[in-house]
Amino acid sequence: MQRALILAILGSVALHFLVLFGGRMELFAEKREPLLLHAELRLPAPPADVRRLEHRQKTPKKTTPRVPRAGLSPAPVVSEPGPVGEPATPAAAEPAPAAPAEVPANVVEKPVKPLLPASGAIRFAIHQEAMGLLVGRAEHSWVFAEDGSYQLTNVTETSGLISLFKPIRVRAESKGHLVAGGLQPEHYRTWKNGVDNREGADFDWASQQVHLERNDATLTVEPGAQDLLSLTYQLAYLEKPEQGSRIGIATVRKYERYALESLGEEEIDVPAGHFHTLHLRAKADTTTEIWIALDLHRLPVKIRYTDKKGDSFIQSATEIGSLAKPAQ
Repeated sequence: MQRALILAILGSVALHFLVLFGGRMELFAEKREPLLLHAELRLPAPPADVRRLEHRQKTPKKTTPRVPRAGLSPAPVVSEPGPVGEPATPAAAEPAPAAPAEVPANVVEKPVKPLLPASGAIRFAIHQEAMGLLVGRAEHSWVFAEDGSYQLTNVTETSGLISLFKPIRVRAESKGHLVAGGLQPEHYRTWKNGVDNREGADFDWASQQVHLERNDATLTVEPGAQDLLSLTYQLAYLEKPEQGSRIGIATVRKYERYALESLGEEEIDVPAGHFHTLHLRAKADTTTEIWIALDLHRLPVKIRYTDKKGDSFIQSATEIGSLAKPAQ
């Protein structure tokens, strides 16, 4: 029994990685800047007949001075050469081009609307798979504001007997903005038992870099990169997750591209209900599998995390709905 408790405690430490590492890996569409069109209004040139008529009406009639009959030619009148077959016209200043038309206000890019509800939450029960032991619980919650910003929160904590020996509560938070390709994280932070554990990530998209607080490293990232928490919600924006793909992930230690493998559609039952899902898997040193509900905004309803030793932990959704009261 002592060995089982130790395994469960170690499992609970890994739980927040499971929750945060939502398990889907895909390089969603790169951000595409909108094309701004500038229009310049110019009046069409009048036909030749109209130009000749205007010239005759506006050009004053020139008088030729009388010349002695000695046969000398009169002094020539300096003029601009006109088109072939037309009389020469006096030099005149070129009319200034018309000012360009103003760009309509509706050309400015508007905040991207979320594909998920504006706010919501999912609660999970976490079990150690081999023993079927309840070792923790988690709550994912999200808020998408009207200005396009978002805040994602995940709280994972031990429960039951495990919490009596080793109470652990990990809170993760991701903030950023929605763009054409989905979520664009800006700041990621975590706290353990209420204390900032300095494992954050800050994205600078102007220079396409991320700074990792834990090892004070600044790394280059690709467009569409996610943090451990935003990755869960980015699944709603994947064009064809059933075909699998790759996506860049900034963890607390490194930035890497991971492959996302599709294992097909499945019907599953969890405490929150029956769902038609797509089963996805990401394999590296550890393996994360996730079942996203195709009939419910592609929200995660089941997650399995397998560590390096082969121990597995399963999260099963127990409640899904509007923003739930945080777990006490």
